[in-house]
Amino acid sequence: MAEKTVLLAEDDASIRLIVNQTLVAAGYEVRATSSPEALERWVRNGEGDVVVSDVFLGDASIFDLLPSLKLARPELPFIVMSGQNTILTAASAAQHGAFDYLPKPFDIDTLSGLVQRALKSQPKGSARAINPESQKAISDAGLPLIGRSDAMQEVYRIIAKVMNTDLTVLIEGESGTGKELAARAIHQLGDAKNGNFVALDLAALPATEINRQLFGQNGEPGAVHQKGGTLYLDEIGDLPAEAQTQLVKLMRDSSGARIIASTRRNLGRLVDDGKFREDLYYRLNVVRLTMPPLRLRKEDIPELARAFLIRAQRQGLAAKTLDKSALDLLTAYDWPGNVRELENLVLRLAVLCPDETVTLRDVERELRAGASEQKGSSAGFEKDIETLLHRYVMGDLIASGDKDESNVYSNVIDQVERPLIRLALSVTAGNKVKAAQLLGMNRNTLRAKINALGIADE
Repeated sequence: MAEKTVLLAEDDASIRLIVNQTLVAAGYEVRATSSPEALERWVRNGEGDVVVSDVFLGDASIFDLLPSLKLARPELPFIVMSGQNTILTAASAAQHGAFDYLPKPFDIDTLSGLVQRALKSQPKGSARAINPESQKAISDAGLPLIGRSDAMQEVYRIIAKVMNTDLTVLIEGESGTGKELAARAIHQLGDAKNGNFVALDLAALPATEINRQLFGQNGEPGAVHQKGGTLYLDEIGDLPAEAQTQLVKLMRDSSGARIIASTRRNLGRLVDDGKFREDLYYRLNVVRLTMPPLRLRKEDIPELARAFLIRAQRQGLAAKTLDKSALDLLTAYDWPGNVRELENLVLRLAVLCPDETVTLRDVERELRAGASEQKGSSAGFEKDIETLLHRYVMGDLIASGDKDESNVYSNVIDQVERPLIRLALSVTAGNKVKAAQLLGMNRNTLRAKINALGIADE
């Protein structure tokens, strides 16, 4: 079989060289350029079996070329690379008919695999430019989804693939991860954008109100009967049994609104426990999209925090910036409330911080205040520790009363030291010298404790 030819367009010479060598080693003939004019000439001359191109070639955008190139060569697959790893980049790639979108930096084997699949498959989609009104609608609704982490790139790729279809999407994720934002992005970037986006929070509504809003009453149609647009069912796992039955029937018989559902619960487990209809689960779970928790995409936290400060400024608050130490603390924190918790804290800082620059102490103060509010108590750190000791250690102290020797003290110290050292290592990305400095310890002492506490084996 004759060698397939890859047309490579990349204006970064080092990336162009690496990609070129990799594809040649994989058995492809490669023609490489940094010039959009050369790429356009090759395509129009009928050369190449697949195109791999960066979004920007100098001042030119591949998205400006794609409509005419796709008209000239509709069968030619385009793989688009980009260092601007946002949802709008992924959406633009899909709406311009690209075969796939690859965020930089990427694993070179991933690119090889994409080229192989592109050569075996016919590209889908048509060359339609992304609607500027869609971009504005996304911003007005609190979007775009923000983040350049690998986890968010996977979210963007799935959204880009499903937004121009009518497939049902099930969005999974913890509370506060942005499930509704993802649903709105699918709606506003895709074919359903001209219809209504109707969101129902099933966890917050009583059963009678769910039935009324979903299915209607007294001759008035419910949300599920709307033609076009999107019906977003938040926390579908809380849908009552009777409503589950009705929804199955309507999904089977109706061609109304596109349905996007979300859940923080494990629907598969609910099915096994007999609490959720299996047939409804499979009707909803056509395409699954998982929103990652913030603790698994910490590299996105600085960008998110800055975006929330900009949003606060647009709402009339004074402009604020975060210094490096404040960003470091925000990034080190695990955010059990996810993006929603981060947004609320940043907005509090925008309101309460008297200075233009938000510091580590400002962030620390608000984190502590939030922790006290969650516990319903104004007790300080020492009081919190005392409460934990009463809960977990009092029994051991009583049981050790008749013994000549006890290891309660050493056990408690170990259990305090271990998470403290883990936290310091997390903040310093595993750098033991820096962690020792943060803790005020000799680095040799820290290394000894890491070994003694078994942290080195984790």
